Amino acid sequence: MDGTNAVVTGASRGIGASVARRFAAEGAHVTCCARSEDALSAVVAGIRDAGGAATAVPADVREVDDVARLAERAAEDGPIDVVVANAAVSHGPPGERPLGDVPYEQFDDTIRTNLRGAFATVRETLPHLAADGRVLVPSGAVAREATAGMGAYAVSKAGVEGLARGFSADLDVPVGVVDPGYVATDLSGGKGRDPEDVAPMFVWAARDAAPDAVDGEVVDLRTWKRATRG
Repeated sequence: MDGTNAVVTGASRGIGASVARRFAAEGAHVTCCARSEDALSAVVAGIRDAGGAATAVPADVREVDDVARLAERAAEDGPIDVVVANAAVSHGPPGERPLGDVPYEQFDDTIRTNLRGAFATVRETLPHLAADGRVLVPSGAVAREATAGMGAYAVSKAGVEGLARGFSADLDVPVGVVDPGYVATDLSGGKGRDPEDVAPMFVWAARDAAPDAVDGEVVDLRTWKRATRG
């Protein structure tokens, strides 16, 4: 990924932090975004200490002005080659959030962050996207399979996958979904695969996969392992 200019939202922890670190280790310059300035600064400092290139832009994807500022800052380093619209929230323990019990304010915040935030991230980076750029949106099986107790989070991810397909149909650059399976993050209650172990999936989808393998598709663990089996 030498010379790649990447943007990763939700980069202060979990999958976002792992993807930012892996992209930088592969030679990309990563503009990292998150709401938590201290946690974000720590991730970026770690990348730099390891010899990578990264910039911290504290921003809230729920705020369009913040996302526009993020995109403009990233574009100062040249056209944006890869966008990972990763920022997401989940209110309450996974599997314990029946939709009928979700407060309206939590439902609204989940949709505003996970779905509208992804929309804003893609929309605001589009004017700065390289002609051969790629957009990746993380998701999971809950977007496609009915799972009890996943509440507004599952609804938001179903929307995110529809968003990715819509942008894929409208744009000349690949827009795809990356489904890394169950990953140990705050959103999963710490259960699942180590985020560092799934970060290579995003490198493959961003750099190595044929455009048609990503565009409008769901890249899951099986797809990635089959493609990279040597």
